[in-house]
Amino acid sequence: MTGNIKDSFKLALAQLNPVVGDIEGNLERARTARAAMGEAGADLIAFTELYLTGYPLEDLVLKPALQRAAREACEALAQDTADGGPAILMGLPWGEPPFVYNAVALLDAGRIEAVRYKNNLPNYGVFDEKRVFAAGPMPAAIHFRGVCLGVPVCEDIWAEDVCESLVQAGAEILIVPNGSPYWMDKQETRYGVAETRVAETRRPLAYLNQVGGQDELAFDGASFVLNADEELAVQLPAWEVALALTEWRREDGRWHCLPGQIAEVEESDAANYLACVTGLRDYIDKNGFPGVVLGLSGGIDSALCAVMAVDALGADRVHCVMLPYEYTSKESLSDAEAIAKALDVRYDIVPIHDGVEGLSACLKDVLKGPPEDFTAENLQSRTRGTLLMAISNRLGPLVLTTGNKSEVSVGYATLYGDMNGGFNPLKDLYKGQVYALSRYRNAHRPKGCLGPDGVIIPESVLTKDPSAELKPGQRDVDSLPPYPVLDDILNCLVELEMPVPEIVARGHAPELVQKVERMLYLAEYKRRQAAPGTKITAKNFGRDRRYPITNKFRERL
Repeated sequence: MTGNIKDSFKLALAQLNPVVGDIEGNLERARTARAAMGEAGADLIAFTELYLTGYPLEDLVLKPALQRAAREACEALAQDTADGGPAILMGLPWGEPPFVYNAVALLDAGRIEAVRYKNNLPNYGVFDEKRVFAAGPMPAAIHFRGVCLGVPVCEDIWAEDVCESLVQAGAEILIVPNGSPYWMDKQETRYGVAETRVAETRRPLAYLNQVGGQDELAFDGASFVLNADEELAVQLPAWEVALALTEWRREDGRWHCLPGQIAEVEESDAANYLACVTGLRDYIDKNGFPGVVLGLSGGIDSALCAVMAVDALGADRVHCVMLPYEYTSKESLSDAEAIAKALDVRYDIVPIHDGVEGLSACLKDVLKGPPEDFTAENLQSRTRGTLLMAISNRLGPLVLTTGNKSEVSVGYATLYGDMNGGFNPLKDLYKGQVYALSRYRNAHRPKGCLGPDGVIIPESVLTKDPSAELKPGQRDVDSLPPYPVLDDILNCLVELEMPVPEIVARGHAPELVQKVERMLYLAEYKRRQAAPGTKITAKNFGRDRRYPITNKFRERL
């Protein structure tokens, strides 16, 4: 829509939490946001990438019925703009058979005024857009009420071509709708990319990102505006829904954003913790579970998982169960009780002796004697898993599994035992990170968290030797390298894809590196059957790292 040149412009940024497939709900939230920003005097309200259907859609976007429902919702929303209120910049899939595009539509004056397609489709890491979307042509600028807008979508700003083309077409302000998931240090990377585009184009840039959890991804929001001199004019908070009205002025023929809110954006342990809580909360709530149940063993992993669950859902939706056997120490019993008391959750003790002995008796003739070694240990774990699943079946809460990335990497977990469950908040946290986040949570109560202040995880849990307690005197270091050593080797193998000789050069014993590599490959079949969990690191298992189960390759020194 063309219009006269103007010298002021009010742009509302809608940093919302869409639900994939909930087009009606997303539409209603968009209308509520528009009404609020209309009262504030906004000229235009912008929403995030594919907001109307939620993001990421994966193969769901290929369904003609979904494409049709999204188009109908977009048309209905366009009709709303006939009221003279704010125009809308809306993200949605746009079907043009035989293709579907990742699109943005400008809605104004009761009509769909313009549609632009994403040009650069990411196809790495967690992204698989070339599988489902067609790449659009180089997008044209959009003339809106006297302002010429460029709307590169997410990946379109990670290379210079789209922004350069938009500026050549006359774009004065760049508005970038994103579905950019969190991983460690991601915000600094975003700033760097945005600053580079601003420096190249000499145009201000509004970076708008969604917030919330979707399956294994957590979106942190943290939307911002950079002026043409790369100055940060507006910074929205991370990890929370936010609406912000940004005000713009044209001076000497160029637009700049007036200084606005500058929220503090969490980093390091604080950001990782909130990512885990956000991912857990939205997985439970968006899928309609009444709450969660987990085995509280007295160890560090289940302790942190319980705290995260209460922070995400509240104490009344968390059920902790201690499942002791003859090898469960008195210290574990007292530690588990202390954690449950601090969290004020329902806490039950369900001894597993009869279950383990009953299963052992069932197997006696088949095994020609009682189960021994790993068989006996795994029976304990699987008895616990079965009991937790029975509680879930009867009472309704989802079972949380609590294994960390160090254990998941090398298969130090039991299928159908401690791996039983529907979600794992710790899945992408190495053991060292579990300790770091436990100490962080003892010292801080992060924003939006529903758990108590103060120390929740006893110091005894943080200092005792990790143990599965499946046999007398058992310690994790009997089967695994010390966790700081293991975590470094795994980070090199998984995140960095570092050659084995280079890992050895860091000071690790060659035979140990090769052993860990072998364990990593052999555990792939277990990981394929593991519960989903929130992505925290640069390369999580599943979406990022996809290795064959049958795999004889090993590096040689």
